[in-house]
Amino acid sequence: MPALTEPAQRATVASSALAGRRRVFDLPESRWAAAALAFFLTGLAVQLAGAPAWSWWTLYLASYLTGGWEPALAGLQALRDKTLDVDLLMVAAAIGAAAIGQITDGALLIVIFATSGALEAVATARTEDAVRGLLDLAPDTATRISDDGSEETVRAADLEIGDVVLVRPGERVGADATVITGASEIDQATITGEPLPVDKSAGDEVFAGTLNGTGALRIRVDRRAEDSVVARIVALVHEASQTKARTQLFIEKIEQRYSIGMVAVTIAVFVIPLLFGDTLQASLLRAMTFMIVASPCAVVLATMPPLLAAIANAGRHGVLVKSAVVMEQLGTTTRIAFDKTGTLTRGVPELAEIHVLAPGMTDDDVLVLAAAVEHPSEHPLGAAIVRAAKTCGLRWPAATDFIAKPGLGVSATVNGTRVTVASPTALPDTLAGADAEVVGLVQQRGCTAVIVTAADRPVGVLGLTDQLRPDAPGAVTAAARLTGCTPVLLTGDNDTAATILADRVGITDVRAGLLPHHKVDAVAELQADGTRLAMVGDGINDAPALAAAHTGVAMGGAGSDLTLQTADAVIIGDDLNAVATVIALSRRARRVVVANLAIAATFIAALVIWDLTATLPLPLGVAGHEGSTVIVGLNGLRLLRSAAWRSAADGT
Repeated sequence: MPALTEPAQRATVASSALAGRRRVFDLPESRWAAAALAFFLTGLAVQLAGAPAWSWWTLYLASYLTGGWEPALAGLQALRDKTLDVDLLMVAAAIGAAAIGQITDGALLIVIFATSGALEAVATARTEDAVRGLLDLAPDTATRISDDGSEETVRAADLEIGDVVLVRPGERVGADATVITGASEIDQATITGEPLPVDKSAGDEVFAGTLNGTGALRIRVDRRAEDSVVARIVALVHEASQTKARTQLFIEKIEQRYSIGMVAVTIAVFVIPLLFGDTLQASLLRAMTFMIVASPCAVVLATMPPLLAAIANAGRHGVLVKSAVVMEQLGTTTRIAFDKTGTLTRGVPELAEIHVLAPGMTDDDVLVLAAAVEHPSEHPLGAAIVRAAKTCGLRWPAATDFIAKPGLGVSATVNGTRVTVASPTALPDTLAGADAEVVGLVQQRGCTAVIVTAADRPVGVLGLTDQLRPDAPGAVTAAARLTGCTPVLLTGDNDTAATILADRVGITDVRAGLLPHHKVDAVAELQADGTRLAMVGDGINDAPALAAAHTGVAMGGAGSDLTLQTADAVIIGDDLNAVATVIALSRRARRVVVANLAIAATFIAALVIWDLTATLPLPLGVAGHEGSTVIVGLNGLRLLRSAAWRSAADGT
């Protein structure tokens, strides 16, 4: 892998910027929003029950206080900085509603805004906690070997370039380094996405945070902790998330202009009639009526119910969409990118091929020998061989004198014969030309080849591969049909395995051998022409790409904690077909939002014009305002029905 050229401070800044953040369960926003909602619902029940007005007024005022003090304070602080935002405007509208007796409307407005703010705060805090948690992958300490051969335990963060470190079996690698001596298998799926442990020996590169297998390694440190690949992932996730947040600037400008305009017109509606001799009471009533009918309550409800209903519907069908903004963004997707391992595949090896090399033997004979030797082994490939033998109903004799050579293979005595199961590189002098050709064919088909020998004579070749998800081909077809563009495959696996997998599922654009920052570059390239890319992945190595993409979708079944928190949406049930379905549902929700906004704008415009050009009776103004709210609310809630999900699935 090429050296990382970005400044070392980036990773440090990314992690330290999160150090002072609060954890999810410490967030006060959630508690205040819950209290406001509880007071509102209790007040509504008391009001509908016909209780005295003072009782439900008291409960509604409690809802005002618990849900409104924070946005009011934030709005006043913004006002001090000469900025007028919608938070303060909505609080003012709620107070205006209470001033003319419509406290129920005001309390509902307060609850909506308090809940929205709490959800945003929780989502932000959870993502930041997950980014901090990624740093835990790298061990806190490492065993450094001095020049005199002695060992000392030091902080991994204190390792310097050139230090020699001992990595024992089962330990995590403490730094990005090069193997000096030893051989082992390294599980580096967290960095490269490769489904199987990779054999490492002298001269090979290893990454901080990856898990060593059964062998001991001596490694020479190549990068300091803050420059490691795992630290770079943290920085990439943080930076991509910050970049995505800046897209909200346009919305803030609209909010500012609307707020200023509404306040200016409200003051004018109050002052101008006074100048022409109108009474104070009449001018105040007209201004309050304007405040009610012009308030953006209907606009808020025009947007949120369809999106929240779609979120709830998707949740019932195994898809977690984290916010209304994400649900809206999903509908603009124009192309979908898939990771390979753990996304289109299950990330679990399986026996795919058996080739018999010895005359007189059968597939079952070879598999029995291999299972007998691999049964004591803990290697994932060995487990796959044993599972295959069990599936075939085979029984094998007990093996003795079991020996495991990390990175090379295993051997044992079976019925008096020494049997080995090893990688082709471990048996360079054992394979004849024809046998080597079989191994080559197995590898060309994207399988991992292992050789079974008996008494130093090759008797069979086993080909193991990752399991393709059964719904992967259909999901890729649905994605292409929905977006009108062929999906792309972004994977850290080798080109041969990636191409073979892509052919099986119908993907023609394959980009293989990608490390995390390469995936980010690929996402940026794909989006450079305006493409709105939905990236689907599962591993920690996918997290930066998910954050950089227009929309990130994580597979939740085996997805890493960071990936699940970084992604905008999570496929909880691991149903790949749900990716296209939720995008189609989002498009339906966006169409409903547009229709609702048209309805809300029509009502507001008509009522405002009436109030400004004539005398709009307050009851009629409230009825019109509430009527538009009810209409757009009910229209949006249609997306709660299961039929909406089925329709979206059929439409894909």
